[in-house]
Amino acid sequence: MTDSIAAIIKHTAPNAHYVGGIVRSSLLKRWSGDIDLTLPKEEVKKTALVLAKKLHAAVFEMDPQFGVWRLVTRREGLQIDLSAWQGNTLKEDLLRRDFTFNSLAYPATAPVQISLKKQDGKTRVLLKGLRRAQIVDYSNGMQAVRERVIRLNSPRVLAQDPLRMLRAFRCAAELKFTIDGSVLRQIKKDAALIWQSAGERIQEELVRLFNTSQAYENVVLMDKCGLLTAVFPALEPQRTCAEVYYGKGGVLTHTLNTLRRMEFLLDNLPKAFPKYAKKLAPLAQDKALFKMTALLHDLAKPSTAKVVGDRLRFFYHEERGARMAKKELEKLHYSRADMRLICAMIAEHLRPSNLASNDVITDRGAYHFFRDLGDAALPLLLLCWSDYTSYVTDAQLRRILPRSGERMMSLERAKKTANIGKTLRHLQVLSLLLKKYFEQPKKIKPTQLINGREIMQALNIKPGPQVGELLEKVADAQVDGKVVTKEDALAFLKSLPLSAPEK
Repeated sequence: MTDSIAAIIKHTAPNAHYVGGIVRSSLLKRWSGDIDLTLPKEEVKKTALVLAKKLHAAVFEMDPQFGVWRLVTRREGLQIDLSAWQGNTLKEDLLRRDFTFNSLAYPATAPVQISLKKQDGKTRVLLKGLRRAQIVDYSNGMQAVRERVIRLNSPRVLAQDPLRMLRAFRCAAELKFTIDGSVLRQIKKDAALIWQSAGERIQEELVRLFNTSQAYENVVLMDKCGLLTAVFPALEPQRTCAEVYYGKGGVLTHTLNTLRRMEFLLDNLPKAFPKYAKKLAPLAQDKALFKMTALLHDLAKPSTAKVVGDRLRFFYHEERGARMAKKELEKLHYSRADMRLICAMIAEHLRPSNLASNDVITDRGAYHFFRDLGDAALPLLLLCWSDYTSYVTDAQLRRILPRSGERMMSLERAKKTANIGKTLRHLQVLSLLLKKYFEQPKKIKPTQLINGREIMQALNIKPGPQVGELLEKVADAQVDGKVVTKEDALAFLKSLPLSAPEK
């Protein structure tokens, strides 16, 4: 079956070459999402139509400007892109590409087997049996693959398409490659050009980078090149804000440490929440969303910094930060749903620490937390875990993690052990909230015993905000254990003093 695809390509497109990512990934024995073929411009359309017929594939012209046609086979769901040479020859085309390891080509007529597999509902492809002697390599791309290093085809390629700067870090993270020093120096020169790229293209590269387990180290490298704050100028003021508190790099150091802790958490849920890791796992699959939230969560600290007495405070930075984050996400063309969730987490990320400022967290306090946050509540707890743990060292985190599920220590005891005690207590608050959510659902989302119509009938009142307020009082009474049945709810309501209706 899969061999026949290679045979059909061989006989239908004898002047074509497998090119770019499919060749590089296959050499690394990594599965790719599609096949890229390049061939002379005058052959692209005809070849695409004939190949689509033979492969029983849907076909359409994807990019008229660059002569790109896309096929998707109906049976296997395999995507094949055919593109015209950019230049008059294959050599010109290859040397115009971004990185040397992406400038490899393999003749469609050369021996090869195509293997397919389904992964996460998508078709993946691998070229097997590549004969290295027949790989076309004009820029030492094979050497780059062997050395696992990213090099530019020429210094001009970044200015020609500034998105390639982000792509370098994304490829380094996905492939676990290093970026050559000459590339980093060129990125530093060209970083200011990044917004010549469309916001949705920038988002795509960031999402792919954040979905890896090497996002933190590459974001730090991006910052050293000036690219991070070229993408997010709002982060730059963090660098010199609160250095007395956060050390060199100020708030930005804290932001990057929060990103680092988020990456650890998403890859190690059982270490952080051993009892609830399986239940949290589906939520934590969207690594990119959580890492973006970590990166943006303290955007407003520089603009809200104020010394009060002998303390540096950041009043309302969470609310202002959510508004600032929304503007950043809009530039990147994030979906409304993702923006709502990210901004809700940022706007409320002090809520658990506010709960932790009390000696006891009541059932009613937990209920109000989950009620107010809704779908953002559990995601927020992951952000808070990353935020809190950014204040302790790796060694300290290893010490306190086994105790984070224990009964919450007292405020007085936590104060005696400085940051490590405060962090442990905050982690215990998060564990307590998760316990209430997963093990005491009736405390978090009590069953509605009575509806608004029944309240109006029982108390002889008209529709209005008062009805909602009374429903909420019943729910609070349920959480407190004062109301269990519908009859209890009616008796409770009749015992309340009702305010006179507004005229």
